[in-house]
Amino acid sequence: MLLLLVALVLARPWEELGSEEGPASATVVVTRVVDGDTVEVQLDGAEEDVRYIGVDTPETVKPDTPVQCFGPQASAFNHRLVEGRRVRLVFGAERRDVYGRLLAYVYLDGRFVNAELVRRGLARTLTIPPNDRFAGQLKRLEIAAARAGRGLWGVC
Repeated sequence: MLLLLVALVLARPWEELGSEEGPASATVVVTRVVDGDTVEVQLDGAEEDVRYIGVDTPETVKPDTPVQCFGPQASAFNHRLVEGRRVRLVFGAERRDVYGRLLAYVYLDGRFVNAELVRRGLARTLTIPPNDRFAGQLKRLEIAAARAGRGLWGVC
């Protein structure tokens, strides 16, 4: 029975990975894309930086750090996907990082944005407990992207 359940979970398309249900969430408009894994939103009348949980895209805007391989592509994809769009943020168990950014799983029209970045080879997984709710699913997507040579896995 357990093997059947595992097989069913692995067979689900990426859009169904992760759940929009969570202990704390908000629907917001992305006002600016910072890079491949960080956006700015208006939340409760304040501008907030939001860092995607579970993923790490190559750097493009980090001070004193050169632009990394496939960073521009990851950033451009995130711009096209979410900038100016209404998204649902599902906050992690730990709500903010050491830089004060909100930490969230991001959904656009039911699509799990964090997972799509990994699936396309635009991001690596980054698991930092206690925000590890979808670490297994994201890791499986990363392995598949690497094996297929997608995105950064085929170039960097």
